[in-house]
Amino acid sequence: MANTILLMSDEHNPMISSVYGHPFIQTPHMERMAAYGTMYRNAYCPSPLCLPCRSSFMSGKRVHELQTYNNCLMNVKKEQLTYGKVLADQGVHSVYIGKVDVYDRGENLGFSELFQPRDRKFPGDVNIQRSPLGIRHGAEAKGNNYGVREDAFDNDIAKVDQALQWLASSAPKLDCPWVLTVNVVNPHPPQWNTQEFWDMYPEGDLPKYGTEQASANHPYARDLRDHFNWDLFTEEQVRGLRRGYYGNVSFVDQQLGRLIEYLERSGLAETTNLLYVSDHGEMLGKFGMWFKSSMFEDSVRVPCLAMGPDYRAGAIVETLVDLLDVQASLFWSAGASRPADWVGTPLQEIPDNDSERIVFSEYHGHGTRSGAYMIRKGDWKLIYNMDAPHQLFQLAEDPDELCNVFTQHPRHAQELEAELRKICTPELENAAAHQFEQRQIESLGAGDGKGVNNG
Repeated sequence: MANTILLMSDEHNPMISSVYGHPFIQTPHMERMAAYGTMYRNAYCPSPLCLPCRSSFMSGKRVHELQTYNNCLMNVKKEQLTYGKVLADQGVHSVYIGKVDVYDRGENLGFSELFQPRDRKFPGDVNIQRSPLGIRHGAEAKGNNYGVREDAFDNDIAKVDQALQWLASSAPKLDCPWVLTVNVVNPHPPQWNTQEFWDMYPEGDLPKYGTEQASANHPYARDLRDHFNWDLFTEEQVRGLRRGYYGNVSFVDQQLGRLIEYLERSGLAETTNLLYVSDHGEMLGKFGMWFKSSMFEDSVRVPCLAMGPDYRAGAIVETLVDLLDVQASLFWSAGASRPADWVGTPLQEIPDNDSERIVFSEYHGHGTRSGAYMIRKGDWKLIYNMDAPHQLFQLAEDPDELCNVFTQHPRHAQELEAELRKICTPELENAAAHQFEQRQIESLGAGDGKGVNNG
């Protein structure tokens, strides 16, 4: 048995890191993790939105099972087991630090210890209407959220400080295995940096692919651009937001480095695993799109690095994995059992190259007129859109998802749709999501679904 530290960032597109191949982003500690441990090249989130994804990770269940469809807390069921409680009930000391953002408050989730929890303020995001599409009036102001603030990272530094303090003072006293989850909010917007990190990237660049691409003009992509008024972002804002995001990624890498260095200095590295993931990605201006909420790779992919006694040094795993597999790995290392109906296979049991394994993600949140499901198997990826043309991409040939080949390859599309239907019936789950959303809107007492809490 081994202990595990899990560092989860927020909204990190893995392609924006040197370890995943970016030409100039500085993430040396992520590179150290890959050298000392295992890199999972193709990792995905259960849903590219904070509350749905984090709820799925917390509970081991898929979003449509939980009915945590969006960032609104109204009418959401709270009676779910959590990995913190299931571990604690088996004698594994579970510790949670930082952002919670799930179906219930952190204090109710059953962890052995809870520090500095950040819960979503009830009722959460109220701008959830999808049909007709809700518009976030004034959201274009988010284009100004970048630059230098000397307190930009104070909250995240406090979370890592708390983790280091716990490792120094409490971990040595335990005579049982433990799991420590540490959450930092960066590189999630806003893109404020301290001067040190702002100066690391003196010029903001522009996305390689913009609104001229066919993928940028798919109905769901257009919906999201309209919902957030992204087309009003200026070139100066695009450059500034990207520059700030780069600095935020390097800051997260620095915090990862603090954990690595403590493990090495304290001797805990012999008995403790360290994992780094994020809850979802970030479009960062590609196709004129920002934030998440899309099934494109930049939004639905996450970094996944693991080092320690349970992981091989210098290994690269090409097999598709997701965050539910990451959650399962916490139990594997602690020698604990997961509920039989939870989804996921421990990372430690996943082979390096299994082209038959599939990953699934779903989206029912704000900004698109209806639901979407993603199934990937091997190099083929299907985005099954409920109220827009489906999309099929051959990622080995088209990693940037520029060319939808759905009509050219019906056999691959049908094969992936069959895999999707083994997991859920998309029509039924989509209808259930719309019905639940309507009940939320009615309960909020705001029939147009408009609001200011963007979440």
